[in-house]
Parts: sequence; C-alpha cells; structure tokens
Amino acid sequence: MPNLDMALKTAMSIDGAIGAALVDYNSGMTLGVAGGTGEIDLTVAAAGNTDVVRAKLRTIEMLNLNDEIEDILITLGTQYHLIRPVTSRTGKGLFLYLMVSKSRANLAMARHQLRSIEESLEL
Repeated sequence: MPNLDMALKTAMSIDGAIGAALVDYNSGMTLGVAGGTGEIDLTVAAAGNTDVVRAKLRTIEMLNLNDEIEDILITLGTQYHLIRPVTSRTGKGLFLYLMVSKSRANLAMARHQLRSIEESLEL
C-alpha cells in the first residue's frame, strides 16, 4: 500500500507520463507533485482542474444521478489528462491528476494503472 510519494513515483513510471499530482478539489491545493516540464506548471494545471471536478460533481447532483465519477479524460492535441477521484474514506475530496503524452502512452493501460494506484493509496 503506497504512501503519497510512492504513489506519485509509480504514476510517473506509467508509459508517457509527463507529470502527476494529488489535489484537494475543495481548495485547489496540491498535496504532492511529481514530474512536469519547464512549460507546464503542474500546480497551476492541477488547481485549474479542480473546477472541472466540481462542475461534474454539481452536474451529477443536479441530475439526481446515484453515481460517482470513476475518472475524467481530457484529450488535448498532444496529451491526455486523467483525473481520478480518490475513493477511500481518508481520501474524500482528493483526486489524482496524471498528464501523459499521446504519442508515448497507451490510454487504456494508463487508466488501469492510475486506478490501481488510487485503490492502493494510503493517506
């Protein structure tokens, strides 16, 4: 059962990984970051995606859906951005954020590996 540092390190081992973060979607604060590039500030990207998560949660509530977000995929021209809410009791209000290169990543495997990381995360 990996802790935060190990979980982020494992996320960075996913083929094509550019950066990973654990984010509090209530405050927009990052609790941990790994990777990134000179052009991409992961803390800014992660904070910006809190709006995406909150909007989807509001929509689910307004529609009275008895469901939850498994993951959110944002497809850019050269990257995939994956958002995976943490489902453990201690992880409520948090999500894992993973950026991968489209040309180097296998999207299905990246989703599978991120799910495994989230399910085993100990906070």
